[in-house]
Amino acid sequence: MNPSILNAIVDKAAKNKLIHGAVFHVSNMDGQEIAVSATGNFKLDSRFYIASINKMISAAITLRLVKDKRLNFSDKISELLPEAYWKGILKINGKDFSGEITLQQLLSHTSGLPCYLIDKRADGIKNMDLILKEEDQSWPLEEVVSEVKKMKPKFIPGTKNKASYGETNFRLIDEILHQKNGKQIDQLYQEIFKELGMEQTKMMHLCKPEDFQPLYNKDKIIRIDAYAESSKHDVISTANDLAIFIQAYYKGMFYPKEKLPELESWNNIFFPFKYGIGIQQFYIPRILSPFKAIPKMVGHCGSSGAVAFYIPEKSVTITGTVNQTAKPSLVFQTLIKIVNKL
Repeated sequence: MNPSILNAIVDKAAKNKLIHGAVFHVSNMDGQEIAVSATGNFKLDSRFYIASINKMISAAITLRLVKDKRLNFSDKISELLPEAYWKGILKINGKDFSGEITLQQLLSHTSGLPCYLIDKRADGIKNMDLILKEEDQSWPLEEVVSEVKKMKPKFIPGTKNKASYGETNFRLIDEILHQKNGKQIDQLYQEIFKELGMEQTKMMHLCKPEDFQPLYNKDKIIRIDAYAESSKHDVISTANDLAIFIQAYYKGMFYPKEKLPELESWNNIFFPFKYGIGIQQFYIPRILSPFKAIPKMVGHCGSSGAVAFYIPEKSVTITGTVNQTAKPSLVFQTLIKIVNKL
């Protein structure tokens, strides 16, 4: 890809009135930069909120423990967590299935647990809607568990062909990692950043507002300081550092490269995404792209408009953000345009 082509794509994306700034980075699996472009209030090295891409970081730490046989995908949360964090968290028709939830089901969103952020609370309100209306919230794990117990479960854990995306699963994974390693999740993340040389990547709750580009919902700046302080797994990074991470992931630094296909046990979550074991697939059926097939992209995205994907067919990674929560499709339109030029 000629850098001028990427510049043209990114500049065109920024013409949308919702986009205040964007950055995209394309590189090969040897870590060689192919092209990088930034526009608006972004520079090439600007830090931004990666949102749910952090799930791949938690998954990476978990996979390494599975590889080292310190954890098994089949381990039940009743064996991994104190009772206070799991008992009664998923009851259906009077039967408590909570203790049967496995590590793999958490990683693949097949646990049946509702999401305390994006699903409706018992009173019909969605906490994510409140956050996007500038109502920052603190959610320590004890409150997450308490809230989820009041919510309607999705399905019995492990129900065939059933998956429901939710932050709840990964908050429990973070606590499992804490119990297993004796370190808080932010400490474990920072060890990964140091190991990979992700020097510009920081924990959000340890950053000042001026350390990264503000996150937007339309024209409003969204602050989630209280939330990040309570979760301790929200991350600020750069397009270049995200490229370092996803390349390491698919080179087998956390889980043996020859076993990575095992993680592609896909279930539909919401179009155009499928979810495997700790990873997403961005998939456009040929019928929706009749003139040119869109190659498979695996990795993760975030509700902030951030992406970190590996395209096996092209042996390249694409990372970056449009930094806008109001219309997630904008980042994927840009992503497809970039892939089509590779």
